[in-house]
Amino acid sequence: MEDGETEEAQRDTITARMRAQDYAGARRCCCGRFRPWFFLLRKSFERILFLLEQAHWFYEDNSVEHNPNLKSLSFKDFTSLMFKSHTALRPYIAHLDDIYKDFNNYKFRVPVSGAIILDDTYERCLLVKGWKARASWSFPRGKRNKDEEDHTCAVREVLEETGCDVSRLLNLDEYIEFSIGQQRVRLYIITGVKRDTVFAPQTKKEISEISWHRIDDLLPAAGARALYILL
Repeated sequence: MEDGETEEAQRDTITARMRAQDYAGARRCCCGRFRPWFFLLRKSFERILFLLEQAHWFYEDNSVEHNPNLKSLSFKDFTSLMFKSHTALRPYIAHLDDIYKDFNNYKFRVPVSGAIILDDTYERCLLVKGWKARASWSFPRGKRNKDEEDHTCAVREVLEETGCDVSRLLNLDEYIEFSIGQQRVRLYIITGVKRDTVFAPQTKKEISEISWHRIDDLLPAAGARALYILL
């Protein structure tokens, strides 16, 4: 960042450059944007791939969207290109398949936090639907960042997925917690949200729909399986 340049200004500059660049330039920009962390975390491939995941989202949301010459890449293909492009990661290319597999296994062990948001009548709960074609409805939630508190993660994820700030409504003692396999899930109970609240996701290509659903209609149709899907 140049002297006197704000983080927002730097982000706008990077985005503008990536719009104008070809594929190789966009790749270099992504790599340069996250390079400082590679040297600090090169011995922790899980953390590196989490950062590469963010770089992948940045590439898809900012580069591909504004440059028709760039093609959309799967995260695995994007990761492979980044390993080939960065000198600190290049020695590990031969092990990339194992690194990628370990990362996916690791992701299923990262704790998840979110919220069950009830309207002011306690008759409806707020659900979000993912972006992909086969995405299902679920409570807004997501994986905790490193050293992040459960409630902080819940507030952040709800804000990102719905645009609703529940920080003042969240009670630290009101939550349900359970495990799915090796993954711990904590969902805080948020009450009193008005049904006419305007919701809008703050991230691109993550949430396709947000709506209230009657609680009575959710479980009888599919029983325990419906609950599992929502969680």
